[in-house]
Amino acid sequence: MKTNHTYSFIILTVILLLCFVTNISLGSINIPFSEVFESLFGTSKNETWEIIITKVRLPKAVTAIMVGSGLGISGLLMQTLFRNPLAGPFVLGISSGASLGVAIVILGSGLFGGFFATALISKWSIVIAASLGSFLVLLAVLAVSSKVRDTMAILIIGLMFGSITAAVVSVLSYFSSAEQLQQYIFWGFGSLSNLSWEELLIFFGIYAVGLLLSIASIKGLNSLLLGDNYAKSLGLNLKQSRFIIILATSLIAGTITAFAGPIAFIGLAIPHLTRQIFKTSNHKILLPAVFLFGAIVMLVCDSIAQVPTSDYTLPINAITALVGAPVVIWLLVRQRKMMF
Repeated sequence: MKTNHTYSFIILTVILLLCFVTNISLGSINIPFSEVFESLFGTSKNETWEIIITKVRLPKAVTAIMVGSGLGISGLLMQTLFRNPLAGPFVLGISSGASLGVAIVILGSGLFGGFFATALISKWSIVIAASLGSFLVLLAVLAVSSKVRDTMAILIIGLMFGSITAAVVSVLSYFSSAEQLQQYIFWGFGSLSNLSWEELLIFFGIYAVGLLLSIASIKGLNSLLLGDNYAKSLGLNLKQSRFIIILATSLIAGTITAFAGPIAFIGLAIPHLTRQIFKTSNHKILLPAVFLFGAIVMLVCDSIAQVPTSDYTLPINAITALVGAPVVIWLLVRQRKMMF
């Protein structure tokens, strides 16, 4: 890490902490910062506020950090692997596989009946279905990547998997009731709420494995930016590096989709925003910067989605696009070209 970026990382870390505390403070009931700190350190005398903070808002804020940073890193990995600025964490069809798994559980009774008509639709059944769907797509993509040498071919195959699963979801939707469709649509909005500490522990375990694989891929990512032939001349095992990058992205993005739903924009935009600010393509700098930037943006979007002092909570998917897309457009117009 270069010295001239040290201050940037310090500033981003401070902003992240401020956004974290602010996110916990805001909601239908605004809680003073002093009370937030007292609850976090276990010295609060207001039991009601302490329960709200420790049982509801703190898990949600931690979820926002993992989702934002995870999607940002996944997007960075995919954009570098495919050398395509439009690539995101879901280009391999992972989100589509998760959506298909959830659709089978929620919408399956309309077409299949029997077990699906009587199956108990719970939070865990949706998480398991999304995980299985994304995992099966992951296996298919990994099987293909071992046979195909061209990286762009993998990208196209991933998009085709997405088209197939979208077609199956459309068929299931056609035979489903309005109530089932509404439940599926609400899942598609994405949500950072309703995760317990036990669920967060499972979430973090898989997320951490993907994060470690991403860190292990830094050298390979930097080499891939120079082209496949140059990477080979540096002694990089392209097949192994590609496998690790795809596996890391799939673990992070698949787990996020399973627990929080398909949250758009963050994975595509955060790597671009980070490159514009840090003016580098070195992944030793980009990876931690994207981690911090993604977490900050997701906390800000979640704070807006909560509509402070109101009982309403807006769809997080809508907020990420409404807040972030204009910023990306402004940055790209200002820079006049896309740094990659």
